[in-house]
Amino acid sequence: MLAGYRGYLQCDGYSVYDKIGADPNITLAGCLVHARRKFHEALDSDKKRSEKVLAIFREIYLKERNIKEQTGDDHQQRKILREQQIRPLLKQIKDRITQEQHHVLPKSSIRKAMVYFVNQYPKLEAIFEDGRIELDNNRIENVIRPMAIGRKNYLFCGSHKATQNAAMIYSFFGCCKIQNINPRIWLTDTLNRMPDHSIQKLEELLPGYQKP
Repeated sequence: MLAGYRGYLQCDGYSVYDKIGADPNITLAGCLVHARRKFHEALDSDKKRSEKVLAIFREIYLKERNIKEQTGDDHQQRKILREQQIRPLLKQIKDRITQEQHHVLPKSSIRKAMVYFVNQYPKLEAIFEDGRIELDNNRIENVIRPMAIGRKNYLFCGSHKATQNAAMIYSFFGCCKIQNINPRIWLTDTLNRMPDHSIQKLEELLPGYQKP
């Protein structure tokens, strides 16, 4: 899928992405939510240190919301304001980790959170190179979450053919969702039209092809 691609790829710390990032034409941008999540997971074992870092993350996202409201689609201005307001907060987290990392147990949750953040820091800094890049990849994760959550259920569709049929229906409904089409209305209309519709023009039955 990325053959010939040139530009940024936003991702978490999964090691496979580092192999993709070895391509000189691809620059990896990190995900702040994944970095934050590690500190949230460390709350039970080291509440004090975790809460201090999480408070900075909270401030980062509040400032990001204000910046987006101010700049709209002006990505260059967003880049400038992020540089002024958000990058120093990110550095605060890194400086705090530098001070604290030798005072925590090597295998503790807070230590793992610190190591993850430091390892991802160069990728997190890449976010500030272009105002079009988001602070995290939550948007795409929210899109694929239904499939990830339902994955085990798809093991029991009854047969390979049934699984294929289910996949097609999910794809149709996904297309409806993206285009703000009521899937029930689309399906009802399509089933009513199918008996008299030309098999040479099946694409006209796809979501979005019909007249309103």
